Amino acid sequence: MTRILIIYTGGTIGMVNDAVTGVLTPFDFSQVINNVPELKRLNYQLTAHSFSPVLDSSNMNPEIWIKLAQQIEQHYHEFDGFVILHGSDTMAFTASALSFMLQGLAKPVVLTGSQLPIGEIRTDAKENLITALEIASAKKDGKPRVPEVCIYFDFQLYRGNRTIKYSSSTFEAFRSPNYPLLAEAGVHLRFYDASIRNAEARVFQVYKELEPSVAVLKLYPGINANTVQAIVASDARAIILETFGSGNAPTQKWFLDSLQTAIANGKTILNISQCKEGTVDLGRYDTSMELKEMGVVNGYDMTFEAAVTKLMFLLSKDIGNSQLHRLLETNLRGELSREHPVLV
Repeated sequence: MTRILIIYTGGTIGMVNDAVTGVLTPFDFSQVINNVPELKRLNYQLTAHSFSPVLDSSNMNPEIWIKLAQQIEQHYHEFDGFVILHGSDTMAFTASALSFMLQGLAKPVVLTGSQLPIGEIRTDAKENLITALEIASAKKDGKPRVPEVCIYFDFQLYRGNRTIKYSSSTFEAFRSPNYPLLAEAGVHLRFYDASIRNAEARVFQVYKELEPSVAVLKLYPGINANTVQAIVASDARAIILETFGSGNAPTQKWFLDSLQTAIANGKTILNISQCKEGTVDLGRYDTSMELKEMGVVNGYDMTFEAAVTKLMFLLSKDIGNSQLHRLLETNLRGELSREHPVLV
C-alpha cells in the first residue's frame, strides 16, 4: 500500500470563520480529515503531522522551512511521497526553498492548499488535496512520476521553484510563466514527462542552514538616491535588483556609483526582471551594459521567490563571492533555463 505523509502547516485549506469576529482562523488538522470523507476511499496509508500551532502562511520564515525539511528527512525512507498543506500566499517561497534544501530528492514533495476553506460548499480544497495525494503516489515502472518539489493547484502541477502566486481572487492562484506544466488533471492525470526532472543521482541529503541576509531594491521611474542608498548601505550581504524589461536600469552616475560601491564592499547584487515572463539579458541594451561590467550577477528567468531562497541557500555556504556568483548563474534545481543542472 502506498504510504503518504501529509504535513499540515496551516492556511486557508484548514480555516473556519470565527463566530464572533468573522475572521478566518485555523483549526485542528483532524477536522480537515473529517471534511474530506473521500480520503477513506483512497487505497493509501495516510499519516498526518500537524504543526502546532498551525501558521498563516504570512508567518512563514526560514526557520519553518528548515523544520519542514527536517520532517521530510526524518521520514524520507518511510513514505513514498509527501504532501504539504500550506497557505497559498507564500507557498511558492516554501516550494522554492525546499527545492534547494533537498538534494538528491527522488520522491514527490507536493505542496497544495486552497482559495476557500475546506468546509465551504464551493471549496477548491477537496480536489486540490485528493489530486495532490494521487500525484504524490503516482508511479511509472515502479518509480515516482514526479520526483521533485512541486505545487498542485486548480488542476495544474507546476515546478515549485518556477511558480508565482498570480491571483488572490480566482481558483487559478498560480502560474509558471517561464516553464511548462508538469501535469494536468482532467478526466485522467496527464503527466508531461519531458518537463519533469529525473530523480537526482546523489544520496538524499538535507541542508538545514539558510542565511536570510537578503535585501530587495525594486526600481521605478523617479527612484531617488536616498531610497537606493538606504538599501545598498544596509547590512544585507546580497541585494536582489528588480530591473525593467530584460535587466535594464537607470544610467545616472549616482545610481551606478551606489551599486559599484556596494559591490566593492563585498555585496552581491542579483539582477532579475520585474517582468513575470522572459529573461534578463545583461548587455543587450546600453542600460544594462554597465551593470554587467561592474559585476552585477545575471538572474536570467528566475522568479523572485526562487531568487530569494536560492540566495539564502547559497549565502549559508562557506564559499567566496566568485563561486557564489557562478552558482547563482547556474541551474541547480531546475530554477532557471540555462546550462545543465548541477548538484550543490
